Amino acid sequence: MTEPMNQVSILGINFDDTTLDNFVRVLTKRIDNHLRTFVVTANPEIVMYANEHKKFAHLINNADYTIPDGIGIILGAKLLATPLSERVAGYDVFTRMLKWGSDNQKTAFFVGAKPNVIADLRKIVSREYPGLIIGGTQDGYFTDEQAVAEAIRQADPDMVFVATGSPKQEEFISRNINKAEALFMGIGGSFDVLTGNVKRAPKKWQDLKLEWLYRAIKEPSRFKRLAILPKYLADVAKQRINNK
Repeated sequence: MTEPMNQVSILGINFDDTTLDNFVRVLTKRIDNHLRTFVVTANPEIVMYANEHKKFAHLINNADYTIPDGIGIILGAKLLATPLSERVAGYDVFTRMLKWGSDNQKTAFFVGAKPNVIADLRKIVSREYPGLIIGGTQDGYFTDEQAVAEAIRQADPDMVFVATGSPKQEEFISRNINKAEALFMGIGGSFDVLTGNVKRAPKKWQDLKLEWLYRAIKEPSRFKRLAILPKYLADVAKQRINNK
């Protein structure tokens, strides 16, 4: 059973209202109880894509948990006068689960990123989280999904982290979550950040809720993706009017 949480609906996507500490406690308990768990880490871009693709929206709303990974989600919730407790960044959940997994000799399987990044990931996880058992790694450029799914089944991991970007990662999880009684979580570019191939914003930028701006400055190609934010906020404002 999914531990009940209050939810906030933003443009038809239901977000769980939780904190990082509480969410990690929920996940570790579910893993220890061998409960399959599908976690979606959603930002405004994912919400807007879901609004245009109803099948994907249905997939997200049928996950066990959808967490607010993006300051835009926090802003949207405030605009609707249904504030969420805090942003729960997928990367923070990811690293906390790696630490817990290392402390408790759990097994993790990693899917996604470029071949050089996944090779770096294996080295860094082995060094930084020595108690964590690496059940397998697979870069994101595979063509035989059935073979990857079978590798996950054979590894029988406690955690499966998929970093192939949305919507591919959520669709992969939806198709293959039956392969293990594990946590399955889509985490976008987290492998690149953990390996240092992409730099995360300094803590000061994070504290100021400007991590999105830092990433855009470092990767100008992201500005095009950020252009979706004004439309997202406008649509949220319409939802607020309709809710009244």
